[in-house]
Amino acid sequence: MNNNIVELPELLLLNNYGGDYAQYIEAVYEIFKRDFVTNKTKFRGEVLKLKWHPIYQDKAYTFYHITHTGEDEQNRLPDLRRCERMPWTNPTIEKCDTWSLKIWPQQRQGKGGIKDRLCIWLELQNEPDYIVILEVRDNYKLLWTAFAPQYPHEKRKKQKEYEVWLKTQKSPGRNS
Repeated sequence: MNNNIVELPELLLLNNYGGDYAQYIEAVYEIFKRDFVTNKTKFRGEVLKLKWHPIYQDKAYTFYHITHTGEDEQNRLPDLRRCERMPWTNPTIEKCDTWSLKIWPQQRQGKGGIKDRLCIWLELQNEPDYIVILEVRDNYKLLWTAFAPQYPHEKRKKQKEYEVWLKTQKSPGRNS
């Protein structure tokens, strides 16, 4: 991370809601709605879209994907680290260039084939890093997920992806 000052909102903690998960997840969803439904977060001037269906527990599917974890889409589990960082998602996206964050394209296997995505990596000194993933569609970008890497191998994998992409940008004859 460079010397740009990153000012993030405070984490949204379950303890602030007396351990009441139902009340807590509603508060997390209110931040999601404020930032992505009402105020329309933008990535480099482009309004992000959300995946609404299938609706999960009366909430947009994108919310479910950001706040839960697991490979099996039908059985994802709530992830408090993801929920706590919901207030960080909007500024990470909207200030990615101001903060000089690492941003690079990646491809992932998804339903229906290979999906083009953008990875935005907020590296932090005193907190776990935060990564936001946008899916690139034909005429828009879709907020896909966001997470705080929990294990060193996750950060190493992202660093390797970034370095591989960076090398392609510095190849002779390529435009950055």
